[in-house]
Amino acid sequence: MNTDNKNTSDVKDWFYSEEVKKHFFHPIKFMKDGEEEIFKADGVGIVGSPACGDMMRFWVKLDKTKEKIIDCRWRTYGCASAIASTSALAEMLTENGGMAIEDALKLKPKDIMERLNGLPAIKVHCSVLGDQALRAAVEDYRKSIK
Repeated sequence: MNTDNKNTSDVKDWFYSEEVKKHFFHPIKFMKDGEEEIFKADGVGIVGSPACGDMMRFWVKLDKTKEKIIDCRWRTYGCASAIASTSALAEMLTENGGMAIEDALKLKPKDIMERLNGLPAIKVHCSVLGDQALRAAVEDYRKSIK
């Protein structure tokens, strides 16, 4: 952050919750450059539009015998709300040893927003991207086993 510019607002002035700030500044399960080959995902979902600026790629790794998501990675090109929403979703999916696919598909954007202690009304659509990307990744996995 540029502290020399007096017009630069401090992040403490943001209208985001502390949970959003936590996930934005310290995202969980973010896919770093070069990790794709190492991660070896079972399914990949890509959603969004480069025209509007929000794009997301979501990778899932599964325990196939238990039909459970045991790990995931993501990369989001978007605002703080999109980054925090995806990080919170990744945390939800992988805590306590992972989440059954069917339970993961029951998650709604509302659940992500609750985990974040809310999002500003104009940013609600950001929680939808993670939900859509997760569904696309699961669908990609299911196509591969048919």
